[in-house]
Amino acid sequence: MDTQPLPIECFDARLPHGITLSCRGCGPKDAPRLLFVHGFPEAAFIWDELLRHFGGRYRCVAPNLRGYERSSAPAEVSAYRPKELIADISALIDHLGGAVEALVAHDWGGALAWNLAVRHPHQLKRLVIVNAPHPGTFLRDLQHNQAQQAASAYMNFLRRPDARALLLVDDFARLWRMFERAGATDAERPGGAWLTGAAKAQYRAVWSAGLEGPLNYYRASPLRPPTPDDQAVMALQLPAESVSVHVPTLVIWAEADEALLPSLLDGLDAYVPRMRLVRVPGATHWIVHERPQLLATEIERELLESQPDATRQN
Repeated sequence: MDTQPLPIECFDARLPHGITLSCRGCGPKDAPRLLFVHGFPEAAFIWDELLRHFGGRYRCVAPNLRGYERSSAPAEVSAYRPKELIADISALIDHLGGAVEALVAHDWGGALAWNLAVRHPHQLKRLVIVNAPHPGTFLRDLQHNQAQQAASAYMNFLRRPDARALLLVDDFARLWRMFERAGATDAERPGGAWLTGAAKAQYRAVWSAGLEGPLNYYRASPLRPPTPDDQAVMALQLPAESVSVHVPTLVIWAEADEALLPSLLDGLDAYVPRMRLVRVPGATHWIVHERPQLLATEIERELLESQPDATRQN
């Protein structure tokens, strides 16, 4: 007899500081918690397969970040500064019942997760990062690595006042091309062909709900590649002690990510001494869609190794 997939619940988390995050959940509410945080231009639904995978043993929750889907979307760019976004995740963890067994995060979600682990390490027992640069190595490469500066040039496009209007043209054509260039519709490519009609409908619904909030993440961030007219990043400094992470951390890195280059891993262990690194050759930035079973396997291993009687191996 076929086992029916666990149901995904949709609910709103109303946080004490006035922000509401629309969430997707799976698993018993009294079980240990896993929190999954998405990036741009994604949404909570990208984690559904992992929510169902772990939902038999954990309470799994994936929020739509501020500005996405039905979550609160303040109009001011300043409302999307990193400290505001981190406060949302911190408040959500408390709202759900306290420290999570693991915080799993990708892209912009990972940027927030790195910072949460620095500022509020008591709120997570372990961290899982999927293709999201650590602020220390990202700043270094934005300042000194021409290849990463070129790979990150899209960030300055997304900061433009007319970015939303340009992304809306021809049924979000620019956003679809971003996926397609990475093999999202190529059945011959390992992990490809994930951009099905159903997936496109989910993305279209999220983007139609609003893009200005997601774009404000880029407008509010001090981390962006320099241009002849904007050299602000060159003056930034991040002392190592201000961005060091001391919770056990799993980093899964898709090596064919054209936006976030593997050089971002160089020197990462100096900031994250309790790190296990898994490199995934051939996988792209959209590894959550391409290799969900690989992610599940590595997260399972991380949860097992972090048990009191397990020995951690790098």
